[in-house]
Amino acid sequence: MAPGALAKSAVRRVQKVARQALYRRREQVDEAQLLESFGATRAEDLVTLALDHRTSRAWCELSQRESARAAIQKLPGAKVRTLERAEQALRQEWDVFGMKVAFGEGKPVDWSLEPVSGRQYPVDPVERMPLHVTGMDPKYPWVMARLDSALALAQGAWVADTEAERSRFATAFVAQTLDFLQANPVGMGVHWTCPMEIALRAANIAQALVMFADAPEVRRPEFLVPVLGALAEHCAWVEAHLEDTSAVPNNHLVSNYVGLAVVGLLFPELPGAPRQVALAANGLRTQMEAQVHPEGTSFEGSIPYHRLSVELFTLAFLVARGAGVSMGPAYEARLRLMFVAARAWSSEAGLAPQIGDNDSGRVFPFQEREDGDHSYLAGLGAALFNDAGLGGGVFPDEAAWLLGDAGLVRFNALPVAPAPASVSFSEGGFHILRGEGVVLTVSAGKQGQRGVGGHSHNDKLSFELHLAGRPVIVDSGTGSYTRDPALRNAMRSTAAHNTLQVDGAEQAPLDPARLFALPEDARARVVAFQPGAKHDRLVVRHDGYRHLPAPVGIERTFFLDRHVRALAVGDRLVGTGRHEVVGRLHLPDAQARWCQPAAEVVARAGRVQEGPEAFDARALEIGPADAPAGWVLFGRGLETLLVPSRYSPAYGRVVPAVSVEFRRQLTPPAWLGWVFVFR
Repeated sequence: MAPGALAKSAVRRVQKVARQALYRRREQVDEAQLLESFGATRAEDLVTLALDHRTSRAWCELSQRESARAAIQKLPGAKVRTLERAEQALRQEWDVFGMKVAFGEGKPVDWSLEPVSGRQYPVDPVERMPLHVTGMDPKYPWVMARLDSALALAQGAWVADTEAERSRFATAFVAQTLDFLQANPVGMGVHWTCPMEIALRAANIAQALVMFADAPEVRRPEFLVPVLGALAEHCAWVEAHLEDTSAVPNNHLVSNYVGLAVVGLLFPELPGAPRQVALAANGLRTQMEAQVHPEGTSFEGSIPYHRLSVELFTLAFLVARGAGVSMGPAYEARLRLMFVAARAWSSEAGLAPQIGDNDSGRVFPFQEREDGDHSYLAGLGAALFNDAGLGGGVFPDEAAWLLGDAGLVRFNALPVAPAPASVSFSEGGFHILRGEGVVLTVSAGKQGQRGVGGHSHNDKLSFELHLAGRPVIVDSGTGSYTRDPALRNAMRSTAAHNTLQVDGAEQAPLDPARLFALPEDARARVVAFQPGAKHDRLVVRHDGYRHLPAPVGIERTFFLDRHVRALAVGDRLVGTGRHEVVGRLHLPDAQARWCQPAAEVVARAGRVQEGPEAFDARALEIGPADAPAGWVLFGRGLETLLVPSRYSPAYGRVVPAVSVEFRRQLTPPAWLGWVFVFR
């Protein structure tokens, strides 16, 4: 990192020490302090002062309930989906990275359980918490303790048809919230180790509390006093432990600010709320500029994390707008472009490429979706900004909840936007060639978080290919973070991506002790981006192998021919010495086989510019045998082999798959290539 960034980090560390010293000297929020802050003389008065006569018009306010109900009623299946999520929350059942964890309705929840290992995190002071333990992953219990379930219960109550149903959901919200607070005292246990999780949990509790504001079960001092106190304590902890001390703060800091903003705007009478809202609003404006490029892409170096970032910035924007707080035109303009970027790389089925880390994180879990599903973002952005460039498609559940019936009216009035075109996001390092059911996303840019690495992988000049809406050649994914450091590094290694590896070296060194660091060694960049009416051409380069005893530079050309319906990929190597070069194509499953290609397939491959002059006698057929997606024809002289591999379609899940390796010993200058002919 630049010396200036490190110096700023050092200053922030000093500031953090001071914040925490002040925090330790403060008085813990109790009933007396709450009464004073709300101007009440009795606990019973808090019910009226906190829950009635509200001026905010945020999406979760009771004033917005009928509008949200109307929108949900008009969406096919939305009410059923809402009630199913609420019933799941009633059963205290969570889908934790594909693993079902259930405790039963009305039963205590083992909040410290790490369900994969079956072990528990101790409820010790956070200073003594062994957070990163091989074989355990705190993200699993964090999924439960974020209390998305509280919002699910509240949404179920909003669409329920009977008072008995509404009462049942409200009772469950009260019981689950108190159970969590009793089991996890402030500063004790795994759920106080990550300010990001604390902030988002506070935001969810606050939004759910507002949604249940007229429920008799909630309007009781014995519930309201500890919950309001807990919100104040959550925010005080987050303010004292802001995640701003790294050289380049990331989405964690944004989450900190979002939690402070949501809680403080919904309950401005809480102790410290005005100061925290001001801190959060200014921080969010600053981080929007720092963490989102002018083109609308997140600086995380990860397309899945772009989805998380756009949800974070959107939640803050909506709650602030509902409270009459402007985030400013620059914030709004860049947020709109984040939705535009998400549409640009999403396939016809709404699936985004899995480039960079994918921890399956969301802030709007209002509908069960595939981990790669970005489809709802275009509809949400269209209705939020009345943007004709995002119009068409389906109005999603997320937009119905956040924007209500007025959002649906705006969405339906918009014309259908033209299909997304090929585009190069030079700052984000993502380059998309598309058309006729093909979406090719290439990674060629700086490491994420301004060169720190963060959620980037050794994937430069790699790509993910979607055909007819579904992934066909894939990024291998993420697997997990701290549970298995060896797996973590294997899944972000050069060999786990669809790019060339020279002499077994990495594009950038992987430090086993730093699982979120990746130096800016590859220096990937675009040489040429030439979209056209019938074909697109993209030339990209990286210098990650310049440190070899005999340095090598790699330039890769992608040529998408929409008329022939084929993709040619060629690699040109420049340098000295003799090298073992291996390229890989990773598949999401094991549906691939060698075959003798039909003459028509070979003829089509030969018509594509930038392809090999001659092909190997056999081709790789990809997809089901009765309906293949297409055939890969390799240039003559390459040694090709199908090998077992692993594919992680979502965080915490790794499934068997296959990849094809093509290799050759060569002395630069040299060229090798292949063509994918689509069915």
